[in-house]
Amino acid sequence: YFWQRGEYGSAELLSLRALAISERAVGPDHPDVARSLNNLALAYWNQGRYAEAESLYRRALAIWEKALGADHPHVAHSLNNLAIVYADQGRYAEVEPLHTRALAIREKALGPDHPDVAATLNNLAVVYVEQGRYAEAEPLHARALAIKEKAHGPDHPNVAQSLNNLASVHHHQGRYAEAESLQTRALAIWEKALGPDHPDVGQSLNDLANLYRAQARFADAEPLHARALAIREKAFGPDHPEVAESLNDCALTYREQGRYREAEALFSRALSIRERALGPEHPLTNANREALKALRSSTSSQVSSPTDRRR
Repeated sequence: YFWQRGEYGSAELLSLRALAISERAVGPDHPDVARSLNNLALAYWNQGRYAEAESLYRRALAIWEKALGADHPHVAHSLNNLAIVYADQGRYAEVEPLHTRALAIREKALGPDHPDVAATLNNLAVVYVEQGRYAEAEPLHARALAIKEKAHGPDHPNVAQSLNNLASVHHHQGRYAEAESLQTRALAIWEKALGPDHPDVGQSLNDLANLYRAQARFADAEPLHARALAIREKAFGPDHPEVAESLNDCALTYREQGRYREAEALFSRALSIRERALGPEHPLTNANREALKALRSSTSSQVSSPTDRRR
């Protein structure tokens, strides 16, 4: 219930209680404890508390490997989750081996068309996109989408995730019409299945706004940015990395229109959030800092050289 509504603070409290009960009942190294650790780590991850999530995922992985063996699907699940935490911290060199190992375990244990295989394909493809490896990402996303549609039907939220991610690849490749078709379908699925204020709807709105910005469709982009930001602030609070993403992306839209003062305010707030939540050296923090620096340099140059403008 709490996960579906995006109420991650409440999910954290419930997971803490479940972990304490499991540890008392079966001891600290039982697989049931690993499951509780995994759920609590997920609550931390959704709140941007990556160091805490990593510690719990590592402990869960060690328990499952010892209790079930290195090739058990639960081990793959833990590898997958740990890889996601690393990716969110920009630790890409550590991510790919974990996803690759998880994929091999799942394909062997579950078969090539299992939804868990699709989840790993999706997550590995996301890492490739973040590194600009779009040609490698596209077939993985396409395969994941086909598996999910077969397993869940065309209108399931998991299908929407793959639609949105495949749209991201097309966006980066400049295939805007294909990207928009996929993203609008994903948005419709999420709104119907999860409600208009769910964080997944916020992500979809933000991605669609970025697609419109890439085509200079600023009037279409702005209301989507505003709605995505409102959803994320309500779901996560004002200082979450996903809020920073919305602020940063809306700032880019303002910058492209020459609305530099509005862009600077949003870049500054996004940078402050990312420095606290992700650390000063995270790739997203660095990119945010460079964007703000470039904006200030550009506007300062314009202000300090009035004679250049009169010539």
